[in-house]
Amino acid sequence: MSAQVQTVSAEETKQTPLRPDLLAIADLVKPGWRVLDLGCGDGALLEYLRDHKQVKGRGIELSESGVLACVRRGLSVRQGNLQEGLADYPEQSFDAVILSQTLPFLDDPAMILNEMLRVGRIAIVSFSNWGHWRCRLELLFTGRIPVAVDLPQQWYESPRRQPFTVTDFARFCRQIGVFIDQQIYLNRGARIRTGRFKNLLSTTAVFTLQKVHPR
Repeated sequence: MSAQVQTVSAEETKQTPLRPDLLAIADLVKPGWRVLDLGCGDGALLEYLRDHKQVKGRGIELSESGVLACVRRGLSVRQGNLQEGLADYPEQSFDAVILSQTLPFLDDPAMILNEMLRVGRIAIVSFSNWGHWRCRLELLFTGRIPVAVDLPQQWYESPRRQPFTVTDFARFCRQIGVFIDQQIYLNRGARIRTGRFKNLLSTTAVFTLQKVHPR
């Protein structure tokens, strides 16, 4: 990873409404927590957490445009590739490590989840659910790979992502010894109660993860 970009005086920027999954993530963060946001984009979530929950936040972002946007917001951010891991951070440096809508783009999801839970007490992950009924019907009736309902992107567009479902993710977590604690499910931005049909009805999922089952 490259050297840290120092925080500079922020230009006055008008806050835009957060995506629904980012608002759900924000609700899971307690005031005053130390937070690391991986793939933080333009820093909208970190800015919201700083201003509304007084968190001590840091971010890692690959794109130069994202890093510059974060710096303009007065955020502490560094440019880096998540595929390289989080070796620069000691164990339990943060209360929460966040990965929003980024996991499908990573080549080694087990590595990054384990790294998140090494440097943070909990991990918070959000992703689009390709198990939603609209995705299933699109594949069945058109024979084409569906796009996610909440964050549509064609299969050939860059960066390329690997589709997976809520059920896929739950099984994966069990395989790597990660415990799913809290769960929030959204359908087109609205929170829903799904019961047994979460993989069928949710368009986006938000999970908090821990390394061991809480007692």
